[in-house]
Amino acid sequence: MEEYLLTILFGSFLGLMLLGAPITVSLAGSAMLAFLALDKNPIAFVQIAFTSVGSFPLMALPAFVLAGALMEAAGISKRLVDLAETLAGPITGGLGAATVLACLFFGAISGSGPATTAAVGMLMIPAMAKRNYEKSYASAVTAASGGLGIIIPPSIPMVIFGISALGMAPPADAIAKFGQFDSVSIPKLFVAGVVPGLLMASSLIFMNYFISKKRGYRGLTENWSFKEIGLAVRRGVWSLLAPLIILGGIYTGLFTPTESAIVAIFYTLFVGFFLHRELKFSTLLGSLRTTTWITGRVLLILFAATVFGRLMVEQRIPATIASSLLDLTDNMYLIWSILIVFLLFIGMFMETLAAIMILVPVLLPMMYMLGADPTHVGIVVICALSIGFMTPPLGENLFVASGIGGSKVEEIVARIPPFVFAQTFALFVIAFFPAISLWLPRLMGY
Repeated sequence: MEEYLLTILFGSFLGLMLLGAPITVSLAGSAMLAFLALDKNPIAFVQIAFTSVGSFPLMALPAFVLAGALMEAAGISKRLVDLAETLAGPITGGLGAATVLACLFFGAISGSGPATTAAVGMLMIPAMAKRNYEKSYASAVTAASGGLGIIIPPSIPMVIFGISALGMAPPADAIAKFGQFDSVSIPKLFVAGVVPGLLMASSLIFMNYFISKKRGYRGLTENWSFKEIGLAVRRGVWSLLAPLIILGGIYTGLFTPTESAIVAIFYTLFVGFFLHRELKFSTLLGSLRTTTWITGRVLLILFAATVFGRLMVEQRIPATIASSLLDLTDNMYLIWSILIVFLLFIGMFMETLAAIMILVPVLLPMMYMLGADPTHVGIVVICALSIGFMTPPLGENLFVASGIGGSKVEEIVARIPPFVFAQTFALFVIAFFPAISLWLPRLMGY
């Protein structure tokens, strides 16, 4: 590894970021400077970048974004929220618990943190305010729960991690030391995200319960009403079928994640136009505009991040970092602790998809050298970055919840630390016990 190249690559990247350049410009600019310093042909820059956006699995990205936008417009998200409310029933802080459950349900069809926060928040924040919940607290619960959208499959960040990881074979030194590693794939990541997602959600429900008990936020009803639950299930049966069809098709091998996203789109169009009859041509166009904007932004980042990552691998930067860590300690618990703190810090300042595309070329080869399972690494990375959605200064969910609920971002930030603590504790449990992520994939034959 050339020391001057490391300075050029990271120095120019940080310099451009400090100047306020977009993440795409910062990545592409620093990578191009490194290319020129190495006297490489700049055309190779474009060829590498173009190849990165030409993979078949990447087609799942715009398809899942469009499916999530259409489901919100088709009334599917509203029915899922109604079901979550009836299931919460008499639980102390029932509406807060319902918000977490609603984000779980909607996360199973949107794959996006801010989209989940917006869809659920528009319904739940006003409902909590009417029940005398403090608006800033209602917004904080929603912002914290929205991050579940990228852990519960299908997940857009899992798609990006899977694509990034598929092109990175374990180093020969790692294979010689630990033997062959299990493969990583997008369907396997989807399966692996289920149990950790439920654990992260449970941590939020418990924290909401304790805070609600202290503040006197009572449940919605005195007792569970099985009649109301049955009615909500009947009203939302088509909404519930959406994640079952998507995930069931992937897990049974009936179709790939990319194909499942297309199935989800056509299913939503059918439900929205012919069953719920809430999907209009104008809202359809709005969903297409949202999909175009989000997909274009992600592809531009991926375009630049791939070249940036390739340069780091070629210069053996990940191997150098892994060697430095091993010189410091060989205790995996300590290594995981260092990485989690690092990922939480990155999540505070960098957009999730950009962080994944930049970090995977560094982290994955390093964790291979330490004997970690790549699927487990992916789940820990995604869970850690999901917490970044609710931590300032970037904290996208904070701004979404603020815009919906009307509370100042500062007021929401003051209510968010207990939820950050709860999710961080759950994250350490997931990292320290790989079986939480790997048990279900192995059970299903992955």
